[in-house]
Amino acid sequence: MSTKIKPSQGAPYARIMGVGGYRPVRVVPNEVILETIDSSDEWIRSRSGIATRHWASPEETVAAMSIEAAGKAIADAGLTPQQIDGVIVSTVSHFKQTPAVATEIADKIGANKPAAFDISAGCAGFGYGLTLAKGMVVEGSAEYVLVIGVERLSDLTDLEDRATAFLFGDGAGAVVVGPAKEPMIGPTVWGSEGDKSETIKQTVPWDDYRNGTVEKFPAITQEGQAVFRWAVFEMAKVAQQALDAAGISADDLDVFIPHQANMRIIDSMVKTLKLPEHVTVARDVETTGNTSAASIPLAMERLLATGQAKSGDTALVIGFGAGLVYAATVVTLP
Repeated sequence: MSTKIKPSQGAPYARIMGVGGYRPVRVVPNEVILETIDSSDEWIRSRSGIATRHWASPEETVAAMSIEAAGKAIADAGLTPQQIDGVIVSTVSHFKQTPAVATEIADKIGANKPAAFDISAGCAGFGYGLTLAKGMVVEGSAEYVLVIGVERLSDLTDLEDRATAFLFGDGAGAVVVGPAKEPMIGPTVWGSEGDKSETIKQTVPWDDYRNGTVEKFPAITQEGQAVFRWAVFEMAKVAQQALDAAGISADDLDVFIPHQANMRIIDSMVKTLKLPEHVTVARDVETTGNTSAASIPLAMERLLATGQAKSGDTALVIGFGAGLVYAATVVTLP
């Protein structure tokens, strides 16, 4: 039986065309965190590498931060909002179950009725969104897709939890994905390990709080050592698989942009992957903290803005976190 369905007419390949970021105005040093936990600045820095993070004001909502980052990414891509025909937002901190915040963002940036939806993939969310956007462009259902990673994790932080109070920050990062004549976003190596879901999780379900079963607002908690071991040993393997899938070696890399979870994890991955000294490594976590889905595009934006990376560089990006989920790919920087 032959099909009568017309084949899709997409681009041969896809690329990242522009990048933008937004960090809240308020900068929060470790001294503020120490007001509610028994620790020290030295301990926080040695355990995580974090010195400061940004926390959003009431006006800096998930949508508002996303709109700022999106505007920068669209301008950087040399496009207008009307040309955006897909909006993907990765977040775990938008508190409205429905509608998707992507629809609000699409409307407020002035896009013309694009496909718009949210995804929840924790700290791997940017990689998931990037992969979906690439598929849309190549498949032909969209020409230019806006991918946003955004979090207000300060809303989900237990400031009395010594293991996590210092980790999280807020912010939004965005990229525009569009057509390319040659491969500029490599194959994605992604997956999940649901048997480890308890290592990073929300403390209680929303309905437990609503019903009064618990009085404390839900927060994010994690088993630090278990997460550290998994990230260092397993995610280095995934990163190597992404290099292999792209057909390159560590020597071919210019930039490494891992999820900004912890400086020790980043340094351990660099060592395990045996990255050459010429490879620029994103260490945005020091001043931005862990912003989950926003961390990779925020780090990418800062590297390009400061000249530590340049247009055309080959970069390995990898995100990993709650689920546990992960996604890694090799990209050409815009």
